[in-house]
Amino acid sequence: MAKFGVHRILLLAISLTKCLESTKLLADLKKCGDLECEALINRVSAMRDYRGPDCRYLNFTKGEEISVYVKLAGEREDLWAGSKGKEFGYFPRDAVQIEEVFISEEIQMSTKESDFLCL
Repeated sequence: MAKFGVHRILLLAISLTKCLESTKLLADLKKCGDLECEALINRVSAMRDYRGPDCRYLNFTKGEEISVYVKLAGEREDLWAGSKGKEFGYFPRDAVQIEEVFISEEIQMSTKESDFLCL
């Protein structure tokens, strides 16, 4: 019975750690097409399959189209964020190829914790 309680506490600790990891900022800066980050910047095509490490990331397969709304800036320029259908998340920019540019003048701003929450 005591072993069962220890396992529960261990699982709770692991879950809490994972939850806290998924709320940390991936970057301090981002670039968007407008102040609300609602304007479509690019349409891209996946060059390879991608599976992200947690729920903040967008999973996709080669050939899928993705709409890009956010590009992380500063130390993490390697990640962009966009949508595929109803799914939204971050993905490595080297996994996609730009097919169409909608906005070439991006606005740089600070990120917020809410930019990186799992929904």
